[in-house]
Amino acid sequence: ELPPSEFMQVADSTWLVLSVVSNGRAPSGSQATGVTKIARSVIAPLAEHHVSVLMLSTYQTDFILVRERDLPVVIHTLAGEFDIYKEESGECVPVTCDDASNGFLKDKPATSPTLHPVQSPQTRFCILTVAPDTLPAIATMLIDVLFYSHSPPREAGTSSQDLDSITFFAFSLIEGYISIVMDAETQKRFPSDLLLTSSTGELWRMVRIGGQPLGFDECGIVAQIAEPLAAADISAYYISTFNFDHALVPEEGIAEVIQLLQQRQDSGR
Repeated sequence: ELPPSEFMQVADSTWLVLSVVSNGRAPSGSQATGVTKIARSVIAPLAEHHVSVLMLSTYQTDFILVRERDLPVVIHTLAGEFDIYKEESGECVPVTCDDASNGFLKDKPATSPTLHPVQSPQTRFCILTVAPDTLPAIATMLIDVLFYSHSPPREAGTSSQDLDSITFFAFSLIEGYISIVMDAETQKRFPSDLLLTSSTGELWRMVRIGGQPLGFDECGIVAQIAEPLAAADISAYYISTFNFDHALVPEEGIAEVIQLLQQRQDSGR
């Protein structure tokens, strides 16, 4: 039972997972470019049709979560750009617009989506994977980092100037593939020979979107970040959470990213 001061909020709908694949195969490798590549073809069109999405980038690929009730509008929005398939009994079956129910069109919002503030902590992050058979060797360390190593949360009003560092650790296990995001200092606690990253060993910086909990209902948040980065051909690794959205970009490009997002903020006012 949660303490009286805390509560659990559960989305009032079921979410479905979409993944964009090329020639029947999901993109692989350590360059997290997926959210940038699909910004114009997927993220922007869904935002224009007022479809709320959650993004989850992994070391291997990128996933888009949409509400099950929004599936008809998703299909009609994307059918002109993509061949759409659904999984039935382990088989991929083509989906057509006729499979969606009538009344799929949603009224577009009368106002533009809210442009949320963007913060950029100084923390440097690593995007990693690990072979599943070596997971037991780091299990104890994973448990310690996930549940016992968090610093006290900052005040909600913390400004971007005071946001020197941020506690952030993400672990996903999807269809046998493991993906981990951790800060560079935390990485030093793990055996270096078990954590796999790109050959360049590049580090990433974060831009965090939102000044208060974003919830599940808003649309256009991912587009706020993905569209400017796509226009500048900048890779981005994106993770949505209930409170904030997080985009990781290559460290050497952080200054350009902040400038691009600030220009978008200024033009939206």
